[in-house]
Amino acid sequence: MLKGIDPLLGPELLRVLRAMGHGDEIAIVDANYPAEEHAKRLVRMDGHGAPLIADAILSVMPLDQMVPHAAYRPAAYNDPAAREPVFADFEAVIARREPKHQLSVLTGDAFYSRVRAAFAIVASGERRLYGNLILKKGVVHPD
Repeated sequence: MLKGIDPLLGPELLRVLRAMGHGDEIAIVDANYPAEEHAKRLVRMDGHGAPLIADAILSVMPLDQMVPHAAYRPAAYNDPAAREPVFADFEAVIARREPKHQLSVLTGDAFYSRVRAAFAIVASGERRLYGNLILKKGVVHPD
């Protein structure tokens, strides 16, 4: 255990987050996603929901301020306007941790290609459909 670090952030995930550079992306994917096949680096967190994992990650990792969009969700049923309950949970986490950002939508293969290209994938236990999220790492500014 560490003071000030969310206990959900285990040594494997902390190592990945620390190794990521500015502009690298990490994907949190639901329990149905073929994470093992698509990941360059895989962190398994099967017992936890995707919004909870996103909250833990964003407690230590800033989103990229140099781009217009730094958080992405998939378009449910290939419809960017379709709203799944998990999206509201992602939006609440982003609003609390990174209020300058909003959750953007990527349709179809644009989302899944980006997951495959991510620095790492976190395989969650999220059972809600489309419970996937991509986060682009920003910089930690000097004091």
